[in-house]
Amino acid sequence: MTARAVHLADLEPSLIRERTYVTRRRYTRIDAAVLLSAMICLLDLIPASLILPGMTDIGRPALLVGMLLWFWWVLARLNPRLVMVGPQPIRWAVLIYGLSVLISYAVGFLRGLNEIEANGADRAMMSVAVFTGVILTAADGIPNWERLRGVLRVMVLCALFMALVGLIQFTTKVDLTEYLMVPGLQAKGWVPDFAARGAGDFFRVASTATHYIEFSTVMAMTLPLAIHFAIFSPTPKRRRFFIFASLVIAAAVPVALSRTGILALLVAVAVMVPVWGWRLRYNVLGFAAVLGALLMVGRPGLLGTLRDMFTNAQEDSSIQARTERYGLVGYYFAQRPWLGRGTGTWIAPQYQILDNQWLALALSNGMVGVAALAVLHITAVVLAIIALRRSDREGRHLCAALIAAQLIAVVGAATFDSLSFTTFSTTLALMTGFCGTVWRFTHPARTVRTSTPRWFAD
Repeated sequence: MTARAVHLADLEPSLIRERTYVTRRRYTRIDAAVLLSAMICLLDLIPASLILPGMTDIGRPALLVGMLLWFWWVLARLNPRLVMVGPQPIRWAVLIYGLSVLISYAVGFLRGLNEIEANGADRAMMSVAVFTGVILTAADGIPNWERLRGVLRVMVLCALFMALVGLIQFTTKVDLTEYLMVPGLQAKGWVPDFAARGAGDFFRVASTATHYIEFSTVMAMTLPLAIHFAIFSPTPKRRRFFIFASLVIAAAVPVALSRTGILALLVAVAVMVPVWGWRLRYNVLGFAAVLGALLMVGRPGLLGTLRDMFTNAQEDSSIQARTERYGLVGYYFAQRPWLGRGTGTWIAPQYQILDNQWLALALSNGMVGVAALAVLHITAVVLAIIALRRSDREGRHLCAALIAAQLIAVVGAATFDSLSFTTFSTTLALMTGFCGTVWRFTHPARTVRTSTPRWFAD
C-alpha cells in the first residue's frame, strides 16, 4: 500500500498521554479479527445442519459467535474506556435497519400472533442481532490493514474448502458432509440431497451450505477476494496458490446448477472488470476459457444445461410458481403496507416460500423495512466507493470486490430468500462491515481511521 492508503504516520508510536504510547500496529491475543476468523471457519467448514442439541438453526456454532460479537460491541459502546473514537456511517445505517426491524416486531405482537409466528418473530430478532453484530464488529473492531487481510484470507481459504467439497460431491456423488460430523453437535432440519436438474444425469450440490443457491452465491461473492490475493499476494508461491483457489471457487459456481449463482458471477465480473488492466482482463478470459473446456470435458453437457436454464426459463416450473405468488403477496401487502405483518412472521414453510427476499421483507416489515435494508446496502456501497477513490491500486481492487458483494446481494435477494440462509447472510454481514472498515482506514483524520479506545485519546 502507498503512504496515502496506509498513513505511515499512524505506524509510528505517538505520545498520547504521559508514559503511554499507542500504535495501530499493536496486537492482542484475541481481538475482533481473531473472533471473526473463528466465526468464518465455523460457518463454512461445519455443515449448516449441525447445531447445538436442543436448539433451532440459530444454534449453529458460528451464529453463537456472531451473537457474542453483538454483545461485545454493545458493551464496548457502553464503556467509556473502550468506545471507538471517530464517526462511522455504517453504524447509522445499521441503527436505521435495526429500528425498522424492532418496530415491525412490536407491530406484529400488537396485531396478535399465533405460536408459530411468535416463535418465528423471536428467531428473526436473534438473527438480526447476529447480522448487525457481525457488521459492527467488522467495521469498528479490525485495527489495521494487515489484520483485515488476515480475515479476508481466512474467508478465501474457507471458501476454497467449501468449493472442493462441492466439486467432489459433483464428480463422485459422495456426500462428504456426512463425514464432517462434530462431536457435541446434532443434525437437524433439512439436509440438501443430490437433486436432479436438467437433462442427463446432472444433479445439484450444496457443499456445507443449506441450499444449492446459497452455496453458489457465496462462492460468487468470495471469488473477487480470491482473485485479489492472486494479484496482490507478496510472493509468487502465494500468488500461484490463490490462482488455484480462484479457479476452484469459480468452478464451484456452476456445479450448483443455480441461475442465481451464474447471475451473481456475472455481476461480480461486471463490477471487477473496470478496475482490471487489459493484461489482467486477458488473463481472466484465458483462465475462464480453460475452466470452461475442463467442465465440458469432465461433464459433457453441463454448459448446455446451464444455457437451457436461462433460455427455457419461461417453461421452468420454479419460475412459474414464483410469479404465481405475486398476487398473494399483493393481497397481504395491501393490508399492512408500511410496517408489515411483523418481523419474522411470514413463515415460509407453513405459508408460502416466496423465493424473493425483497417481497418477504415487504410482507414482514413493510415498505419501511425494505427501505431500511436498501439504505444499508447503499451506505455500504457509497463507503466502499469513497474508500476506492482514496486508495492505491490494491485498495481500489479490494473496494471493488466489496462493492460486487453488495450488488450480488441486492440482485440475489430478488431470486431467493437470501437472509433466511445463515451462511449467506453472515457472509453478507462481513462484507458490509468491511465496507465501513476500508472507509475508516482511508479516512484523512487519524482519530477516525485509528482503532483506538477513547481513553487513549483523552
